[in-house]
Amino acid sequence: MRSFGKWLGRILLVLLIAAICVGLWKREEITRLLAVNSLFDADKIVNNFSSMDSAFLSTPVPRGDGPVVPLNTGTAIALPNDAGDWVQDRQLTSLLVLHRGQIVFEEYFQGTSPEDRRISWSVAKSYLSALFGVLHAEGAFGSLDDPVVQYAPMLRGGAYDTATIRNVLQMSSGITFNEDYLDPKSDINRMGRILALGGTMDDFAAGLNESFAPPGQQWKYTSIDTHVLGMVIRGATGRSVADLLSEKILSKLGMEQDALYVTDGVGVAFVLGGLNITTRDYARFGLMIEQDGMWNGEQIVPADWIKESTTASAKTEPGAYGYGYQWWIPTGSQPGQFIGRGIYGQYLYIDQGRDVVIVMTSADRNFRDPGVDIGNIEMFRTIVEGIAQ
Repeated sequence: MRSFGKWLGRILLVLLIAAICVGLWKREEITRLLAVNSLFDADKIVNNFSSMDSAFLSTPVPRGDGPVVPLNTGTAIALPNDAGDWVQDRQLTSLLVLHRGQIVFEEYFQGTSPEDRRISWSVAKSYLSALFGVLHAEGAFGSLDDPVVQYAPMLRGGAYDTATIRNVLQMSSGITFNEDYLDPKSDINRMGRILALGGTMDDFAAGLNESFAPPGQQWKYTSIDTHVLGMVIRGATGRSVADLLSEKILSKLGMEQDALYVTDGVGVAFVLGGLNITTRDYARFGLMIEQDGMWNGEQIVPADWIKESTTASAKTEPGAYGYGYQWWIPTGSQPGQFIGRGIYGQYLYIDQGRDVVIVMTSADRNFRDPGVDIGNIEMFRTIVEGIAQ
């Protein structure tokens, strides 16, 4: 009996040591998974959105070696009378307004600062669209109507088998993908867990096999479509999106800081929402887009691409938001009015006719409530109208 107890003790000790070893081996993955589970907690969300690289794998997107291009200060404007309640209700972390290329309003909230690199969420999609336009003009792709599997062959046999580049640019792939952020079992949240645990986004995309409509027939917002665009870029060029975005666009803007991308376990950029940039550097990009791709005397993104990509061309429902190539066109917009838009209240609002760019970052846990998005757009339009008077 004493011998049995001794052996049992030894077995338990071995199991304990094994458990400790596994825990140490998987410590980073466990830490990231815990970070995902608390990413949007009320007491952590503001700080988390400024420090995504501490919770996830990431890679820098260098600003280049050039000097910082200053954003000059113009005549300051006052926000509308009801803006104070809006700032508080929508949990803004920063708001910056450019008019005629000059800062006319800039303020930071909830303890954030100009140095914070704030997570873009889906505003990153609009950055990828701009990069895609540059590469397309350089001849990296034969046609927007080429099948995506021509450049991303690992997608053959799955839901993307017959989808074209244009289909995924317009979020019209027709694949079945649950984008409900409030459903822990949704595809978008399952994807987040894969990201946290160091899995591969390419494998995740290749594993999607169901469709609800033929490609090009029906629009449905599907974030994984943007990852497929990234796969097409990497397949066509043999280079990473982070390197290309730095070389082709960000290094030319005179940014204040390097950007960074959240990545998956093999270093692939989370292009559908993982870009982190300061508010002023978001504004530099927005101003370049607002100026038809021209910046500091150089045509960075082709003007015809900007016009095409920000025109409502996808088959959205009548009366709903319009959608172009990874840019939104709000209902009632005039030509040249469009937005980059991310969950939890991230916006890049552009009005070319009024020469205005608005950057808004937030930590709005109620961003899905009815009327919130429309209210934000109305506030932007009110701000623009106030400047124009």
